[in-house]
Amino acid sequence: MRCPYCGFADSVVKDSRPAEEDTAVRRRRGCTNCGGRFTTFERVQLRDLIVVKRDGRKAAFERDKLRRSLKIALQKRPVSEDQLDHMISGIVRQLENMGESEIKTSDIGEMVMESLSGLDPVGFIRYASVYKDFKTPADFAAFVAKQTAEEDGGEKE
Repeated sequence: MRCPYCGFADSVVKDSRPAEEDTAVRRRRGCTNCGGRFTTFERVQLRDLIVVKRDGRKAAFERDKLRRSLKIALQKRPVSEDQLDHMISGIVRQLENMGESEIKTSDIGEMVMESLSGLDPVGFIRYASVYKDFKTPADFAAFVAKQTAEEDGGEKE
């Protein structure tokens, strides 16, 4: 493992432990050159996932990109890192279990929306405002009104 501080190609594992409900291994490492310490994670990857964007372009699925977008939606919300990791792992497992190597961004977005709706209603609305590409405050208000009506009626999308 290459050191993120000095770029040296050798490091020593100082500690290993399960992470993300035993779906990953967290390793504390130390660089043998500069002594810097850093953390790595190992996860099982069932298949390489390719994201098909709306315009048809294709890109490799990036778990970190999903994490960043969720962190923005959940900024200053009472959602722990463990809850976020659990949600991301669940979404990635669903994607891998779909049996397809190529996944549309719309499918990923719907999975994220479904997961967020149960985790944090404000984060759900924040994510939806970007995902659904609201153009005006009226779009935002209509979406919130629809969600509120569905919650009051006991229905969920």
